[in-house]
Amino acid sequence: RVLVAVGRRPSSRGIGLENTQVQLDPRGFVVADAQQRTADPAIFAIGDVAGEPMLAHKASHEAKVAVEVILGKPAEFRPQAIPAVVFTDPELAWAGLTEGQAKRDNIPYEAAIYPWGASGRAQALGRVEGLTKWLIDPESQRVLGCGICGVGAGELIAEAVLAIEMGCEVRDLTDSIHAHPTLSETLMNAGEVYFGTATEIYKPRRS
Repeated sequence: RVLVAVGRRPSSRGIGLENTQVQLDPRGFVVADAQQRTADPAIFAIGDVAGEPMLAHKASHEAKVAVEVILGKPAEFRPQAIPAVVFTDPELAWAGLTEGQAKRDNIPYEAAIYPWGASGRAQALGRVEGLTKWLIDPESQRVLGCGICGVGAGELIAEAVLAIEMGCEVRDLTDSIHAHPTLSETLMNAGEVYFGTATEIYKPRRS
């Protein structure tokens, strides 16, 4: 089977927005600020119509921000990482900086990759066709992004989102004890790969 995806565009035209102060960008997305306010003080925008990424969980968090602001409470939508999942088999999941973005924007990074063939849990499941990858700032050793391919990747990416949001360094991951044998260990073990201390695979130790 072949899946052809031609993309999506916002349904922002023909709904009367021309009778408001709401502004659209050249692609038809509603322009909204970090509090989800539009140029019309009576209208807020959330979800797909407010711009990419067009994901349900991003929309729900934008909705929370909008409601808080409407109630007069301080709130802004400024995430450091929004997880994305492709529900194929195996699953693909990523959050934060990607290698493509880093190369495009000339952001220095180092990649640490842990192949699931070295994971005891993946072997027990018979699902070794996967990997876990961290993108790391070489100067501060903060984690900038994460990519996971494998069964349950959509569940595992949550830890990566938390790590990126909290500004964790690689050492924070390797010092956090993960249950064994689990797939979540691959996040810790990818950090060990960075330091050259992963016991399951060989990589020279960092000096």
